[in-house]
Amino acid sequence: MHLFLLGVSHRTAPVDLRERLDFSSRDVGAAVETLAARASAAESVVLSTCNRSEIYVASSEPSRAREELIAFLSEYHQLPRDAFLPHLFTYDDTAAAHHLFRVSAGLDSLVIGEPQILGQVKDAYQAAADRHCTGPLLNKTFHWAFGVGKRVRSETGLGEGAVSVSFAAVALARKIFGRLQGRRVLVVGAGEIGALTAHHLRSHGVAEIVITSRTAAHAEALAAETGGRAVPWSDMPRAMGRADIVVTATGSQRPIITRAEVEAVTGRRRPDPLFIIDIAVPRDVDPAVGEIEQVFLYNIDDLQGIVQENLARRGGEIARAEAIVAEELSRFTAWQRSRRAIPTVIALRQRFDDIRRSELERLETKLGGLPPDARARVDEVTRLIVEKLLLEPTEQLKALPDEETQAVYTEAVSRLFRLGDGSDEPDASPMDERRRRK
Repeated sequence: MHLFLLGVSHRTAPVDLRERLDFSSRDVGAAVETLAARASAAESVVLSTCNRSEIYVASSEPSRAREELIAFLSEYHQLPRDAFLPHLFTYDDTAAAHHLFRVSAGLDSLVIGEPQILGQVKDAYQAAADRHCTGPLLNKTFHWAFGVGKRVRSETGLGEGAVSVSFAAVALARKIFGRLQGRRVLVVGAGEIGALTAHHLRSHGVAEIVITSRTAAHAEALAAETGGRAVPWSDMPRAMGRADIVVTATGSQRPIITRAEVEAVTGRRRPDPLFIIDIAVPRDVDPAVGEIEQVFLYNIDDLQGIVQENLARRGGEIARAEAIVAEELSRFTAWQRSRRAIPTVIALRQRFDDIRRSELERLETKLGGLPPDARARVDEVTRLIVEKLLLEPTEQLKALPDEETQAVYTEAVSRLFRLGDGSDEPDASPMDERRRRK
């Protein structure tokens, strides 16, 4: 069974394509169940965030899996293959695990060290596991990735400080306005990203934070946390007209702010700049809003400059985090290699146990007089002897340094002990075998 990954991310696809391939705003559980029903995907997990849509599968036929996943993306999102094929990336086995480990560690995020990503990876896995869409390979791979993310967070300073997308949005606002003290802010959406953004803005001394959400209780709760003020969803246009900074982070499937609405509340010649940052995928704001004079519109892809600054500041921590990923990947690869030897190990142990049982049966007349506890002891002792004889050979077989060497040794072991040949005479000598063939 092979680990296979196919997806798009902020590194390979623009935001307009990512939002068309987004799973997170729909039922991820239904998507992963649909995917798992395909023949080549024995196990599957769908990871979808504002910056990536990735599908992980366990498959015995990676080339077939690739074609089926492409067909699935096209059918599920009703999108022509040619629209996304140039933006896809694929990895298998070790490369796929390496990518997942880096994602879980926050090393592949738009903002390096973003703390939310590990939780998103866990949620994606849990959605698949709850629907029985995972199995031995993905279970092991994802739990290993969780451990990598935890190590990076606890052993490096990569996640220290505010390094989320919401912080990048605030940093961009500071570049536009300089100081944020005295500025009025409207946060549209009271989810996790909206909440983080509101807290970051409050820490920079903004004069007023207004929160609005389709769920009034959520807006009121966030307003209470940040010392802000909640307004009804219907009052959003009026609040936007008074704001200096607007941050949108909802789960809407279509734009909730249009050019006409912004022009209506700000006027065509607004004297002061209006800064709008749309950190939702799909986008909340019609791109045409950016054409309005004195309106500065940014989306999630416009945060790249801040990412580069973040990279420069955290170069040393990134190197330490990458070293942890490399160390864990080496251990994971060794585990993968050991799995390939398991069928041979099982067959070898079975052959030796068959010989043991055959010999005990042959000696039945001599052992028949023993009391039951002595017979049980003979069975246990012979079983332990077999286990001890095979312990070192099997461990060495699983620990061989590369696939080619392991394949040679497993083939040799299979031939030497006639594993899987269907023989009913496990204790036959080579001479007996030659006589039987005659």
